[in-house]
Amino acid sequence: MTGLGAVFRPQLAPERLRAVVRAADEVGLEELWLWEDCFREGGISTAAAALAWTERVRVGVGLLPVPLRNVALTAMEAATLHRMFPGRAVLGVGHGVQEWMGQVGARVESPVTLLREHLLALRSLLRGDRVTVKGRYVQLDGVALDWPPRQAVEVFAGATGPRSLRLAGEGADGTVLTANTAPDGVRRARRLIDEGRAAAGRGDDAHSVVVYLLAATGPGARERLRGELVAEGVADVPGLGAAGDAQAVADAVRRLAEAGADTVILQPTGDEPDPEGFVRFAAEQVRPLVVV
Repeated sequence: MTGLGAVFRPQLAPERLRAVVRAADEVGLEELWLWEDCFREGGISTAAAALAWTERVRVGVGLLPVPLRNVALTAMEAATLHRMFPGRAVLGVGHGVQEWMGQVGARVESPVTLLREHLLALRSLLRGDRVTVKGRYVQLDGVALDWPPRQAVEVFAGATGPRSLRLAGEGADGTVLTANTAPDGVRRARRLIDEGRAAAGRGDDAHSVVVYLLAATGPGARERLRGELVAEGVADVPGLGAAGDAQAVADAVRRLAEAGADTVILQPTGDEPDPEGFVRFAAEQVRPLVVV
């Protein structure tokens, strides 16, 4: 069964988060995802608050930009969340927007190399290993977590290009794809991820694919969706986004699932007028139409 969730977009002020996550928990939404977009809201701080305010909903962070974070800190924070809220935190890491990384003096010459080194070290630390590595960017000397997670946890990677998608298959437990990924793009991503898994000898391991779906409902839905696609420069790409009633959104979710998505996260437009209503729409109206 395809998983379904929604995004709390950081265009909303941090003080709006509590009402949205409480609404998601009350209506039984499976997952609520947060973004660490520069220079808005921190991914770990918002995730911790969201998890503390709720009882059931899984909280994802997609993504933590690895140029901003020492891998030991990423591991410490991830392990803390997993120990305090077992089974409810989902963390993804990625390159970050290169323009933003440049603004803070963190842009690297080889983002793929950095992400590979970060992923490998992070997964080892979260397994409870003592890690020594002297990479191009990641350097650790006998580092081990005092409080590793009590059980195995998944690490997701955000990816778009072929090299990053193969790397996600090679070094991550799952992949996060942006809302600019149409069903054909999901199929292509799956092939590249599988190539990476095969090259790393991980062909038998499970690998989850999470895909964001830009969605709008209610008055002005089509105009809001179109406006965002135009702003992203992808208005002419077929198969992106969904606007209209629950059936229209559910049909788009189903197309992504048929293309290879394990979980679809509904992404409201940046000007969504009712964030709490959006998560209720996802759980109460779209979810029943997706279940098969």
